Amino acid sequence: MTEVDDKMCFACGQENPISLGLKFKETDENTVRGEFTPGENHQGYDGIMHGGLIATLLDEAMAYVIGFKDIQAFTAELNVRYRTAVEIGKKLEIIGEYKGSKKSSIANVYYTEAKIFDEEGNLKAKAEAKFMEA
Repeated sequence: MTEVDDKMCFACGQENPISLGLKFKETDENTVRGEFTPGENHQGYDGIMHGGLIATLLDEAMAYVIGFKDIQAFTAELNVRYRTAVEIGKKLEIIGEYKGSKKSSIANVYYTEAKIFDEEGNLKAKAEAKFMEA
């Protein structure tokens, strides 16, 4: 994987004092997995995780699966579907998947998906994204 200076990344930066501290591991050549437990400072409504932060978890999983494939790209389009509320204090599993690529007239486009599950295996949110080669 190409070395990227992401120390101050909001989602994963180890030197960012307000980072979510996300870490992902490859589970196979097209899939990554991570965990996150939202705290009180991640809520929108009382006891419920803010939707923008849920989108961040999904986007980061997809960015990681692109990065593990040694592709430098940025999120060009992100579509999120929220299934049920994500409760504060309950551990989440985040899965990112690489789905393929297509050459466009501008750049290579990479297709990804991500899903968030609670500890019981219930789907909480999912997303699809297109990444464009940087």
